[in-house]
Amino acid sequence: MARIAGVNLPTNKRVIIALTYIHGIGRKTAVDLATKLGIDHSRRIQDLSDAEVLSIREAIDGAITVEGDLRRQTAMNIKRLMDLACYRGLRHRKGLPVRGQRTHTNARTRKGKAKPIAGKKK
Repeated sequence: MARIAGVNLPTNKRVIIALTYIHGIGRKTAVDLATKLGIDHSRRIQDLSDAEVLSIREAIDGAITVEGDLRRQTAMNIKRLMDLACYRGLRHRKGLPVRGQRTHTNARTRKGKAKPIAGKKK
């Protein structure tokens, strides 16, 4: 079991797919990382040597913001917007869509489950 950036990577998956289990690493970053380190994309995590796992770990620690640091950075950015009381910050504070989406009928993901309005009969 390879442990990188505090995440246990699944051993039976290919290197590219397994690296995407780390928050902050997507397919493109995983492919670029494997190419830079000279690791074949079709290899599985269980087939990597300890030296290769160590090189992946060092490359991620040195160049990419991942996991807790990335989550903290995102939370601080949102908090900064809320403290500024700019439009985006107010939308975050109210729990509404931030990027101009329609709210009249949709936006259930942000607004939560629909609540019935009492006494709204014709």
